[in-house]
Amino acid sequence: MPKVLISDSLSPAAVKIFEQRGIETDIKIGLKPDELKDIIGNYDGLAIRSATKVTADILGAAKNLKVVGRAGIGVDNVDVPAATARGVIVMNTPFGNSITTAEHAIAMMFALARQLPAANASTHAGKWEKSRFMGVEVTGKTLGIVGCGNIGSIVAERALGLKMKVVTYDPFLTPERAQKMGVEKVELDQLWPRADFITLHTPMTDATRGIVNAAALGKCKKGVYIINCARGGLVVEADLQAALESGHVAGAALDVFAEEPAKQHPLFGNEKVVCTPHLGASTTEAQENVALQVAEQMSDYLLTGAVTNALNMPSVSAEDAPKLRPYLGLAAQIGAFAGQITGSAISAVTLEYEGDVATLNTRPITNMIVMGLLRPSMDSVNMVNAPVVAKERGIKISETTNNNSGDFHTLIRLTVESADGATVLAGSLFSGKPRLIAINDVTLEAELTPHMLFVRNQDKPGFIGRLGTLLGEAGINIANFMLGRNAPGADAVCLVAVDGDIPPAMQDRVKALPGVVSAFALAFAA
Repeated sequence: MPKVLISDSLSPAAVKIFEQRGIETDIKIGLKPDELKDIIGNYDGLAIRSATKVTADILGAAKNLKVVGRAGIGVDNVDVPAATARGVIVMNTPFGNSITTAEHAIAMMFALARQLPAANASTHAGKWEKSRFMGVEVTGKTLGIVGCGNIGSIVAERALGLKMKVVTYDPFLTPERAQKMGVEKVELDQLWPRADFITLHTPMTDATRGIVNAAALGKCKKGVYIINCARGGLVVEADLQAALESGHVAGAALDVFAEEPAKQHPLFGNEKVVCTPHLGASTTEAQENVALQVAEQMSDYLLTGAVTNALNMPSVSAEDAPKLRPYLGLAAQIGAFAGQITGSAISAVTLEYEGDVATLNTRPITNMIVMGLLRPSMDSVNMVNAPVVAKERGIKISETTNNNSGDFHTLIRLTVESADGATVLAGSLFSGKPRLIAINDVTLEAELTPHMLFVRNQDKPGFIGRLGTLLGEAGINIANFMLGRNAPGADAVCLVAVDGDIPPAMQDRVKALPGVVSAFALAFAA
């Protein structure tokens, strides 16, 4: 039974989902880092919000951890590269709080337009400064949206409903999608001078860090309003402060800050600035939604292998997971076979998918093959970190798909290039069971079993007898014997399934047999 630790507050309904799915759950909120480190090795999953810091140190102690689930979109509190290196999937819930965050941005825009916080404070103080708080309408104004993904598109929809014009900058937004949404896609340098209000809804990356800076603000029209409910580091706060003091920026609404919690800040107390303590996702509905979503996602992965909203692993739907399972078994065997017979540094891996397998999501299959290929020389590699490890080793990975079937209804072909040359393996499924069907240019049909002997030999009379006699005299029982050759008298291969380990000394004796080119003792997971 998988075991999950919940270290931040989740709703009782989310806890119930884990329990109903048969997952043992412990709730330990407010753990100190050392306390979390001491117990994390007992768990398969860790469910968090923003309070728990999943550092490289914590991950180093997480011997059994398979998945970290973040109830929310931001994973600033998770060391994703370290998790990937450890083979831990990191999931978030990017859609559970989208509406809530979008609504908060719209609320912040209205607060700026009508100076609501300052007017509220003044009225509570017993003043009646009606003429002091002259606002502006949003109707007919232009809203500039930087980042028009999930949240940005909802903001755009709401703004259009308010009869605003919407221009957006998003390099990933297609012109067709923009037209369908009713927004105008522009370049960033075109957005700055056209917008009356600018709202940010882009992730924090090297390209977007400090995107609102002195140069950008200088291109904006005088009297612009800036709204940031995304990430604090998107705005250079000192540059924004200068633009507010000069009057070039009429007002700013900030839900996020470069350093949080922001208990002191140069912009605090400025009536032109509306500040909230990172409330974008803080509604009852959003908190419930993301908690339920992360519980479902983590349960699906731990129980079925389905991967949803992972930041470091290809997604695998619940529908695809059972379809992929036999192919993942085949992929693991092909990769492991190639890894055990490749004796020099690998430079490139090419994968060809033909027939039925080409219609599936092949990225997890590729990850599994690469994992099998690398594991003989690196025990800690798994499906999550295999592509990263391969890249670190300078291994180029490429894949092609062809939906058309050839001689087999489904086929995976692996080519491994190393200093010793190229090795080509092909496999298929027979009645849903993995089968090896080719080694280089030699065809055969072989079921891979836990203990095997692989021999390349010259196709000459007497070899099979000599090999069988040698194994028999050593007390090694043969379970199956599979042969193949590319032409009479030319190169041949044999795969021998045996009932136990083949000692290194026996492998050397096989290599010494007349006609043997190479011999490998192979092991495959049962």
